[in-house]
Amino acid sequence: MENEVIGLKRVATLCILRNKDKFLLLRRLKEPNKDMYVPVGGKIDPFENPDAAVEREVFEETGIHITSKQFCGILTETSPVNYNWISYVYVSDIEFVDVPYCDEGDLEWISAADLSAIPTPITDLYIYDYVGKKKHFALNATYDSALNLTGLWEQYSNTKLI
Repeated sequence: MENEVIGLKRVATLCILRNKDKFLLLRRLKEPNKDMYVPVGGKIDPFENPDAAVEREVFEETGIHITSKQFCGILTETSPVNYNWISYVYVSDIEFVDVPYCDEGDLEWISAADLSAIPTPITDLYIYDYVGKKKHFALNATYDSALNLTGLWEQYSNTKLI
């Protein structure tokens, strides 16, 4: 991060890996979102497009080659500190697999009914809801300097969610 400009948005992909009513989620070992369950994903490399990046990140973190994916929406996160992201969010329906090893944390199959009972970012709960309803989204989240969520808007409808 030594060459990073403070406040500059980092661009990433997230992929919700789904098998029927279960999601293969990552319980992160490090910040951001340490000890929380999140979709797999990561930063987009220079000269890489989001579609290629999501396939690469899923393979790097799970060993799974996704054969189909669907773009769901964009999550923009803004804070006054060094947590500023634009994430392209995808969903991929996959075959059920034994939980693979991941050096980013522990992967685990979580049922859709249990999503609200596990530690997960609030923004992700909204994303799962939109994905379940097959609705595209453009979410804009703001945080304070302690990274507490202070606002969440859905930009298509200009609706304040939090």
